[in-house]
Amino acid sequence: MAQARWGCCPWLVLLCACAWGHPIPANLGGQDVRNCSTSPPYLPVTAVNTTAQLAALRQQIQAQNLTAYIVPDTDAHMSEYIGKHDERRAWITGFIGSAGIAVVTLSKAALWTDSRYWTQAERQMDCNWELHKEVGTTPIVTWLLTEIPAGGRVGFDPFLFSMASWESYDLALQGSDRQLVSITDNLVDLVWGAERPPVPNEPIYALQEAFIGSTWQEKVSDIRNQMQKHSKAPTAVFLSALDETAWLFNLRSSDIPYNPFFYSYALLTDSAIRLFANKTRFSSDTLNYLNFSCTGAMCVQIEDYSQVRNSIQTYASGDVRIWIGTSYTSYGIFEVIPKEKLVTDTYSPVMVTKAVKNSKEQALLKASHVRDAVAVIRYLVWLEKNVPKGTVDEFSGAERVTKFRGEEEFSSGPSFETISASGLNAALAHYSPTKEVHRKLSSNEMYLLDSGGQYWDGTTDITRTVHWGTPSAFQKEAYTRVLIGNIDLSRLIFPASTSGRVMEAFARKALWDVGLNYGHGTGHGIGNFLCVHEWPVGFQSNNIAMTKGMFTSIEPGYYHDGEFGIRLEDIVLVVEAKTKYPGTYLTFEVVSLVPYDRNLIDVSLLSPVHLQYLNQYYKTIREKVGPELQRRQLLEEFAWLQQHTEPLAARAPHAASLAAVLAASTLAILSWSV
Repeated sequence: MAQARWGCCPWLVLLCACAWGHPIPANLGGQDVRNCSTSPPYLPVTAVNTTAQLAALRQQIQAQNLTAYIVPDTDAHMSEYIGKHDERRAWITGFIGSAGIAVVTLSKAALWTDSRYWTQAERQMDCNWELHKEVGTTPIVTWLLTEIPAGGRVGFDPFLFSMASWESYDLALQGSDRQLVSITDNLVDLVWGAERPPVPNEPIYALQEAFIGSTWQEKVSDIRNQMQKHSKAPTAVFLSALDETAWLFNLRSSDIPYNPFFYSYALLTDSAIRLFANKTRFSSDTLNYLNFSCTGAMCVQIEDYSQVRNSIQTYASGDVRIWIGTSYTSYGIFEVIPKEKLVTDTYSPVMVTKAVKNSKEQALLKASHVRDAVAVIRYLVWLEKNVPKGTVDEFSGAERVTKFRGEEEFSSGPSFETISASGLNAALAHYSPTKEVHRKLSSNEMYLLDSGGQYWDGTTDITRTVHWGTPSAFQKEAYTRVLIGNIDLSRLIFPASTSGRVMEAFARKALWDVGLNYGHGTGHGIGNFLCVHEWPVGFQSNNIAMTKGMFTSIEPGYYHDGEFGIRLEDIVLVVEAKTKYPGTYLTFEVVSLVPYDRNLIDVSLLSPVHLQYLNQYYKTIREKVGPELQRRQLLEEFAWLQQHTEPLAARAPHAASLAAVLAASTLAILSWSV
């Protein structure tokens, strides 16, 4: 999924203005937006009056002897998705888009966001706010240097700044006679008060043994072994990312939208295990799970979540060395650890270890993709029947695919907000419809579906683009070249430990050959009932090298401004490659199991190698998904699968023959049942 913030990671806002152009979705053109140049200013009904909260926040700014205050769009764990009670920037500005940073001075307020959200911001913000159509530290600091006098103090919540964010602001302000000031009491929270949504309080539960690859005790022992082998001899590992603690202890909950996490930190030493969370959320069974028959170093001490900073500061006062991953550790933790007691890597050992799935985890994730394919195929069949009737729109379609996934075994909801985009809306790589703003699906337009599910055994993410009518020659060429890019990268053989960024161009070459391209990343890692964007796997420069056992998406695309968009996304497993000569080489095994749209494939552009690959892929889909459709007596879906996985080298069955295929499939299922 090429989504809003890509990879459970704070830098992802930089990737989001994707599609080589930024068309306005169909129902947004000419929409009601604010006009602050008139007297009195014009505000649409969607604008939020922020006068009261800004006045209250400025009182807090003055009370702290500050001249400005920065309000980021993240939480204390640098999460991709954040909970309602962490939506501080949305509350203070009225703007609910997923990316944007607000700054409030004693006389002005400003928001910086990327092009996906400019129109939305103009609809939702009142005239108390300036909108700056750019992102990054530099434009914010440039504005601050203009707006606040020498000697000014810029406040921020250190728990909402990554170490990299703090360094970038601190460096930019050096020599300016303005100071960056860490304030641990969040000023927006103080103003928000009783209106602030409560912290989630759902139970924290242990995964069943059937859905885990290793026990938490085995994982703890492995991380401790890595500590012992480290050249700098760390005495502890500190974990801040929510998926790190969820994975390490095989625990889950529902604090974060689309992610089965719970607010927590962990400090793992050679002699103790400290889990910082709300203890009241652990049932007696879960507490027993963590401490049954434990001894000393293998007992889990649950400490209050709010005390993590004080506890780390106390621990750091001893003769210790604390190993952290800088990408997810907030400045609020970093600033209380003496620099000489830090052992730093970009990613913690848990983050890196989690990225490589063992054989059981691989089997679980593959199994979830078989069931997910059933849900997507059911949806595609449903669309073929209902789109010509004119009864389906982008939003109702998104609801329908979520319904189908919810009917699958072990389902636990969607893994992200579904991208259901028709026609020119699909040219926005990150467009998602709402109940109020959506477009009808039409047989005369392309339709892009990027969606995924959370299951107890795995997380899924797949994108397919279809056209039910007569696509243009250019649309077919663009689609086929995206498909070729997907195939070329998926079948690539490469040396072990090759970085994804070295391979990424293979997904783009077929597009580059004719002067086309796409503006988002090519892939991201994925977890076992964890992040749909699991860091640090992928094809970006700051991803780790590819290793056997990793899962990643491969998702090239093309977006034609104002007309259509294409993306084809599959999840793949890194496996050993069979080569003519000895050596350690790797390749990818595709685990997504939904056929591509034959109506959009220009076979004349495919080489014999591409055709052979596609036909083998279709054979695999039949072998793995077909029996599941048969077992569940899904006759129509089985017939659809047979039709859409016919070898491309042979003449595909005509649409009129679907009834014959359905009849034959019914006989096959009946004989199989007997």
